[in-house]
Amino acid sequence: MSRRAMEQPRRITDSFPRRRRRRGPGRPPGRLKDRKDKDKDQDQDKAQLKVRECPRGPSQPPPDPALMEMLRRFDLAWEYGPCSGITRLQRWERAQELGLSPPGPIRDALLEHRDNPDVTYSLWHEYEL
Repeated sequence: MSRRAMEQPRRITDSFPRRRRRRGPGRPPGRLKDRKDKDKDQDQDKAQLKVRECPRGPSQPPPDPALMEMLRRFDLAWEYGPCSGITRLQRWERAQELGLSPPGPIRDALLEHRDNPDVTYSLWHEYEL
């Protein structure tokens, strides 16, 4: 057998030169800069999702489970476009304007239960992109 056949397969990183990090005086091994910790904290802050509060009125009785299942299916149907950051009715109207033929019973249910935030807002209404 040739020596090449006995070696491990090449990786894409094999084509890049390896660089050793310099360790300056007073720096513990494995740390490049003190500033890196600050950058790391800032990146974590940016990575957290932006959450909006939805307006909550007086507590209302929970809607019919069959209605909620129908709305959940509408939320999960990506053919009507993204649903984060907007109400279900806004999403339904946008889909209608784009000619995507959203289901009519969804609109009827949304208009009927307009005051109930559990019906008005989608599963992901609190998240912004």
